[in-house]
Amino acid sequence: MLKESKHIIGIDEAGRGPLAGPVVAAAVLDSSKRIKGIKDSKLLSEKERERLYIEIINNYKWGIGIVSAKRIDKVNILEATKEAMIKAVRNLEKKYKLKIDHLIIDGNMKINIDISQKSIIGADRKIYCVSTASIIAKITRDHLMIKYDKLYPEYNFKRHKGYGTKEHFKLIKKYGSCEIHRKSFKPFDKDK
Repeated sequence: MLKESKHIIGIDEAGRGPLAGPVVAAAVLDSSKRIKGIKDSKLLSEKERERLYIEIINNYKWGIGIVSAKRIDKVNILEATKEAMIKAVRNLEKKYKLKIDHLIIDGNMKINIDISQKSIIGADRKIYCVSTASIIAKITRDHLMIKYDKLYPEYNFKRHKGYGTKEHFKLIKKYGSCEIHRKSFKPFDKDK
């Protein structure tokens, strides 16, 4: 009798620290198939991430969860990150009609979902399916920030992706905040 395969999902997020834009989570089904060069997205160049992203989305089962800056301001970044992770898992389940057996989450948080889970600090560097999730989350968020750059060109989001760079702080000082800035984050929280 064949043993039923387990559906194990790796989860990671991108965008917890920026001053603008959403937090994005990705969930990727573990697979025995391996793509050369996969590692934590932070250890890859932008060009490498883009190339691997295309390979990952064409070869693996995956889901995305996105939570807006407005929602982040309403619930806080930790809760918004958890919401994005749950959305990513549910989107993967729905898209591929899978029943997930276990989650491996990068970091030290648990999410409120009826699936067995383990949180591992540094999982994005140690566990393949979490590394693939880190790449999908990062590239998805970067692509969103490039789109936002077209809506709000004065902020140059395509360059800094909403992070608190010197350039971004100067632009906020010059133009104030826009719709996708996280008003609960410094330097905005004093405006409340």
